[in-house]
Amino acid sequence: MYTIDFVEFPSTSAGASSAFFEKAFGWTATAYGPDYADVQGAGISLGFQADAEERPAAPLLTVHTDDLEEARRAVEGAGGVITVEPFDFPGGRRFHFREPGGAELAVWSRTVQA
Repeated sequence: MYTIDFVEFPSTSAGASSAFFEKAFGWTATAYGPDYADVQGAGISLGFQADAEERPAAPLLTVHTDDLEEARRAVEGAGGVITVEPFDFPGGRRFHFREPGGAELAVWSRTVQA
């Protein structure tokens, strides 16, 4: 099953972005270093990426799956192009792709805790 459950936004300050949403709407934020914040409470998870080399050009919709390798095969089989190879992040692993119309999205899966 595939569900959109996360949106990553470009930001010039992850701290300022997360503080805004905490103050304006009462959502909670977790900082993962100075350049990334995860915001919960919006009904969908939000991320704010301030690292100039990592931040997306536009909001990045992220699809959750239980099987990242199968999702990659499905994306490529449907004509998608992998734009960022799979990488680990706290709690999971993901890759980015561009669909034939040009939009970039990501697919992620949770890291299994041993």
